[in-house]
Amino acid sequence: MAPAWQGARALAGREWCSSWRQPAEWLTPLAFVIGVALMFPLGLGPEPARLRELAPGLLWIAALLASLLPLPRLFAADLADGSLEQWWLAPLPRPLAVALKLAVHWGLTGLPLVLLAPLLALAFGVDDAGPLALSLLLGTPALTLLGGLGAALVLHARAGAGLLALLLLPLQVPVLVFGTAAAQGSSNAPAALLLLGAWLAVLLALVPWGIAATLSLMLD
Repeated sequence: MAPAWQGARALAGREWCSSWRQPAEWLTPLAFVIGVALMFPLGLGPEPARLRELAPGLLWIAALLASLLPLPRLFAADLADGSLEQWWLAPLPRPLAVALKLAVHWGLTGLPLVLLAPLLALAFGVDDAGPLALSLLLGTPALTLLGGLGAALVLHARAGAGLLALLLLPLQVPVLVFGTAAAQGSSNAPAALLLLGAWLAVLLALVPWGIAATLSLMLD
């Protein structure tokens, strides 16, 4: 247990430091969402009621598209510098190593979006940003898990970015539907949050194993 714990700490610390030294990887998605939040009110017009009605769907679409931006390099850099092989030699279960990497990735790309949700909602005139923030808190980890699976599947593909988008968008539709319904704060919001949480639990249970198996096949 002690070697595994030390390996987990070392991997998480390495991933955090490596990602922090490349701010473009995690600032670009955040800047994309902020830009969308500022531009849509200009394009749709200054009607407060219309902006409030469209805010959940527009912000969720922006979050979904922004989650695709850093994915082509999610595992590519580790494969290029040999770090991926070191994961497999470490005294750490491979699914756990994958989960730690995805957790760090979400902490730098998804969590800031959740924390900025109240400010983003203000751009659309939404007073209560609680449902939006809660839906993003449950939905962005699901997007990260699906994105990690897609990034592993297209790791050696030449047209990786385009193929990745085509592969992931159908899988991300449930997250978008449940997240938007939960963010609207209507009578269906509690049920949508439960469904979003259930989908996240399924992904947490299955996706790290699937990514680990996919990467193992590519390395063997």
